[in-house]
Amino acid sequence: MASRGNKVLVPQAKEGLSKFKMEAAREVGVNLKEGYNGDLTSRQNGSVGGQMTKKMIEAYEQNMK
Repeated sequence: MASRGNKVLVPQAKEGLSKFKMEAAREVGVNLKEGYNGDLTSRQNGSVGGQMTKKMIEAYEQNMK
């Protein structure tokens, strides 16, 4: 059976992605810790992912101008 989970395709980007995730979490009021965050609700995790997506789309739109 194949391994499940997130895989970093560009290892050099791992640190930047981690910082980006922490920044997005602060913006939506979620207290992320380095490492395990299994105590967070699905709603909290979803709000972080949603904020990251929103910021990526905004950055892309700015680059399109």
